Amino acid sequence: MNLPSDFEIYTRNLLGDALYSRLREGLAEAPSPTSIRLNPFKAASREVNGQLMESVVPWCPATGRYLNERPNFTFDPLFHAGAYYVQEAGSMLVDLAVRHLITQPVRMLDLCAAPGGKSTALRAALPEGSLLFTNEPMRTRVQILSENIQKFGHEDVVVTNNYPRDYRKARIMFDAILADVPCSGEGMFRKDEGAIAEWSRQNVVNCWRLQREIVSDIWSCLRPGGLLIYSTCTFNAHEDEENVEWIASELGADILSLPVEAEWGITPAVVGDIPAYRFLPGVSRSEGLFLAVLRKHGDAAEAPVKEDNRKAPRRGRGEKAAAMKTPDVQLVSPSDYAVRQGASDTLLAVPTRWADVYDKAAASLKVMHAGVQLGTVKGKDVVPSQSLALSRQLDRSAFPTVNLAYADAVAYLRKEAVALPDGTPRGYVLLTYDGMPIGFEKNIGNRANNLYPQEWRIKSSHVPDEAPAVLTQSV
Repeated sequence: MNLPSDFEIYTRNLLGDALYSRLREGLAEAPSPTSIRLNPFKAASREVNGQLMESVVPWCPATGRYLNERPNFTFDPLFHAGAYYVQEAGSMLVDLAVRHLITQPVRMLDLCAAPGGKSTALRAALPEGSLLFTNEPMRTRVQILSENIQKFGHEDVVVTNNYPRDYRKARIMFDAILADVPCSGEGMFRKDEGAIAEWSRQNVVNCWRLQREIVSDIWSCLRPGGLLIYSTCTFNAHEDEENVEWIASELGADILSLPVEAEWGITPAVVGDIPAYRFLPGVSRSEGLFLAVLRKHGDAAEAPVKEDNRKAPRRGRGEKAAAMKTPDVQLVSPSDYAVRQGASDTLLAVPTRWADVYDKAAASLKVMHAGVQLGTVKGKDVVPSQSLALSRQLDRSAFPTVNLAYADAVAYLRKEAVALPDGTPRGYVLLTYDGMPIGFEKNIGNRANNLYPQEWRIKSSHVPDEAPAVLTQSV
């Protein structure tokens, strides 16, 4: 691996000869560790196949798993059903941070969230009753974030496509914020040669400045006493320790410690004497991550922050929704939801306990997804949404169900026509694989229309002879 000379000189001076040598050897190793995180809302009765299972990710023991090889996840229907998420192990440290520091329901924001790995980890770790906003500023990346959130299937999530300054203007307050800020990407060197080619000392400086701007823009949205989880996927101290110390001293926060174990191979702060956690290839089983947790000065109980409580204005499409017949809410507890009109004639089921928060967000932010998308209005019909099929709250008794064999499940995920068994009722049919929902078809008698989202389809024409079998039923 040919690393930039400026990177090598700086990083060797930063880490010291011994630690840098271990990093250098780790970056040269291939392949990278493979790890997944089980979805506790869908895979509670499943575990990793014993032939693939290597070990538990120790800082995420309930759901994090190292694999001894990398299966072709693309051709596993359970992956598309949201039963697990393929995630770099170091990023799972947010699970430890949340479980250690958050014990009551909160409102949390994941500020720079695509593709969604940390957001789904947060939603799994947050206490029930919490509401997670997950945001991606880049329009080209927010669609994959929305897709992964819908596959995860939890109803207490709002997906937005905004910049931090938009949140500041919206005046929506949060008890906790994850700022996984854009960085120089040194932690991607082993996986992406392009990251090496793009690295420069000037880019480090540019990122260092941008990171401070992002945190400054969002700081007023964090309640007094609230938590900021700051993370990067880079090694240098400018973007890591120096920025954390700047946040603490300039914006006003205390830096908190986490209960990590020495045998995990997590490197403490290499500049200053602060609680900070750095994953280095060759030292820990990770690609590279830096994380620190800060608590904003002040007490929320003593210094409450007023939100913008003005009633959100109704949009034109809201008036159209009010004129339509309210559709059936095919969820386990339909009375717990309010129906809202989303973009492109979609109907959303939003939990009533935070419907007012959704209304404020929809009036001032670009909401891409929220709650459970019930379906799309087509004339007098409502075509059920993929989000509904993948929701953990789906009332499966509302639809006839057909469980597909592996080859048919892959064909469905490629958006090909899949024949239904004789006797299948006409109308919308829920398709499952290994008992887990993967989507809908509409049975019109002589054929069935595949309703899988075009943009989510498997694009490869290859079909393996056997399923990857990543998960098995727990004994």
